[in-house]
Amino acid sequence: MAKPLALIFDLDGTLIDSAPDIHAAANAVFAARGYQGFAFDTVKGFIGNGVGVLVARLLAHQGLPEAGTLHRDMVLDFVRIYEEAVDLTKLYPNVAEALDQLATAGHPLGICTNKPVGPARAVLRHFGLDGRFATVIGGDSLAVRKPDPAPLHAAIAALGGGPVLFVGDSEVDAETAQAAGVALALFTEGYRTTEVARLNARLVFDNFTALPGLVAHLAPKLQAAPAAV
Repeated sequence: MAKPLALIFDLDGTLIDSAPDIHAAANAVFAARGYQGFAFDTVKGFIGNGVGVLVARLLAHQGLPEAGTLHRDMVLDFVRIYEEAVDLTKLYPNVAEALDQLATAGHPLGICTNKPVGPARAVLRHFGLDGRFATVIGGDSLAVRKPDPAPLHAAIAALGGGPVLFVGDSEVDAETAQAAGVALALFTEGYRTTEVARLNARLVFDNFTALPGLVAHLAPKLQAAPAAV
C-alpha cells in the first residue's frame, strides 16, 4: 500500500500574509537607531530568505554595511520584536478549512519556513493552527536555510518519508523544491515577483478552496513516483 502524500507548507506568503508585521518590526528596529523607515513594498520585496538576509538587504538599501556588529544587533532586535508580532498578520482566505480537509483525507502536514522557529510557532498558535502540523522546520532549525534543500529534507524525514508535495509562494520555494527533487504547488497570491510559468510548479492555485481537490487529483501520480527521501 502506497504511503499517503505528505504536504509541507511554507509559511510567510503561503499560509499567512505577515508582511505588515515584518514591515512594522523592520521600521521599529531602524527607528530605534535613528535611521529612516522603509516603504511597505520595499520590505515586502526583501522577504523570503530569512531574518539575516532581510536585515542585510535593508541595511544595503540605506547604504549601510550589510555585515558586522550593526547587522548582528539589528537581527537580534528584530527577532525580539517579531517573536510575538501577530497583530497585523492575517491568514489567507480558506487556509484553515483547506488544512482540515487535507488532514481528514489522511495527508500528513508539516511546515518548512525561513522564519525562525519561535515566531513561526507563535503565529501558528495565534491562529489555532499549531496542532495541525506534525513538524515545524524554521530558518534557525539547521545551519542552512531554504533554498538549500536540507530543511525540506528534514521536514520530509520528520513526517516519515515517502511522497511529498511542497506548497509555497516564492522563487525561494521554487528553488528549494527543485533542489530537493520535490513537486511544487505554487500559491500565486503571496510574495512572488517572477512569472508563474518560470517556476516549474506541478500545480498552481490562487485560493485555498481549490487545493484539496487539486491534491486529490495529483496524489496518485506522486505516490507512484520515486520518493524524495
